[in-house]
Amino acid sequence: MKEIKEILKAYAIAVENNEKTALATVVNVDGSSYRRPGARMLITENGELTGAISGGCLEGDALKKAQMVIFQQRAMLVTYDTTDEDDAKFGVGLGCNGIIHILIEPIDENNGNNPILLLKSCVKNRESKVLVTLFDFKHKRGAQPGTILLVAAENTSANKQFDQIHSAIKSFILEEAKSVISTKRSSILPVIESEFTAFIEYMAPAIKLNILGAGNDVIPLVKLAAIMGWEICIADGRSDLVTGIRFPEAEELIIGKGDEVVRKLDVDSRTAVVLMTHNFNYDLAILKGLYPYKCPYIGVLGPKKKLLKLKEQLWINGVELQNEEDKLIFGPMGLDIGAEGPEEIALSIMSEIKAVMTGSMGGYLKSKDGPIHNH
Repeated sequence: MKEIKEILKAYAIAVENNEKTALATVVNVDGSSYRRPGARMLITENGELTGAISGGCLEGDALKKAQMVIFQQRAMLVTYDTTDEDDAKFGVGLGCNGIIHILIEPIDENNGNNPILLLKSCVKNRESKVLVTLFDFKHKRGAQPGTILLVAAENTSANKQFDQIHSAIKSFILEEAKSVISTKRSSILPVIESEFTAFIEYMAPAIKLNILGAGNDVIPLVKLAAIMGWEICIADGRSDLVTGIRFPEAEELIIGKGDEVVRKLDVDSRTAVVLMTHNFNYDLAILKGLYPYKCPYIGVLGPKKKLLKLKEQLWINGVELQNEEDKLIFGPMGLDIGAEGPEEIALSIMSEIKAVMTGSMGGYLKSKDGPIHNH
C-alpha cells in the first residue's frame, strides 16, 4: 500500500502541474523477476518516475514506452523476456531468467474511475478489496481494457471500459473477484468467451502496528514501520512521552491507563500489537482487555518468564487461553537474528511481524526449495 500511496501523491502533483501521466503495472510473470504482479510505477510526460516495476533495469525502457502511450493515449502491453542469456540485446541486462509482462495505461483524469481513482479507492479504509486488470497477450498492440474494476465486500466501482464488456464476461469476472476476496489470494486466469487474461489482485490493507509504550526504544521501531508504510498507533499512560514531536510518523496517539487505552484500540486481521511499556500491570491490562484476540500477532517485550507470569495472571483473572489463542502471542518477540540495541531489536520485531502476516517461517532464502515467492 505504501507504493500506491506514493503514486497517488505523485499523480496529484502531476495534475496540479497539468502534466499527463501513465501507469505501468506488472500483470504477469513467468519464472523469476525482482518484482511480482501488482508492482506499479507512475510515469509523467516529463519523465518523473514514482514506484518501481523492477530493480531498476526495466524503468528506462518502460519510460520510453510510457511516453509513447501518453502521446497516443492508448494502452500497451510490453513483454520482457530474460530467459535468453543474451538479454543485453534488450538494453536491460536483467539476469532474472523470467518473462515479465507490463501493462502501460494512459491516465485520463476526465475518465470517471480511471486506474488512479480505483487505486485511490483501495486506500480509503481498511476493507479488503480486489482490483481487476484485463489485458490481451495475443494482441499486445490491440485494445487493452486495463485496470477496470474494484470490488469490495459490499460494493463495486467500475469505469466505462468495464461497462462495455459483454455481460457473460462481466459475470465471470465478478464471480472470480468474490472468490479472491474469500481466499485472499490473487489470481491470473483466462477470461471465458474472450481472448483476455484477467489479473484479479487481492488488495489487503496496510499492516497496522499498535505499539503499547512510548519509551526511547520505541522510536526506531516507529521509524522502521513508517519506512515500510505501516499504519502506526502509539499508546501509553505517560502524556509527556506520547507526543507528535516524539512520534511524527504515528497516525494515532492515545494516552491513558491500560484498561482505558485497550477500549480505544482498533484491531483486525492485519493488525499487530506489541507490548513495550516495561510495566507488567499495564501489559496485563492490555492482554486481558483485548481478549478474545482478533489480531494475528501480539508481541511481548522481555524474557519468556515474563510472558509465563502474564499468562498465569490472565488465568487468575478468568482468561483461559486456548491453544489457538496462545499461538497468537509471541514472547520474547522478534526473530532470532542476534539483535542487540533498540535499532536491531526493532528490525527483529518487524521481521517477525512480517513473517507472521505472510505465513512465512522467516528462515534463510538459500534453504528454501523452489522459487522465492510462493505465488
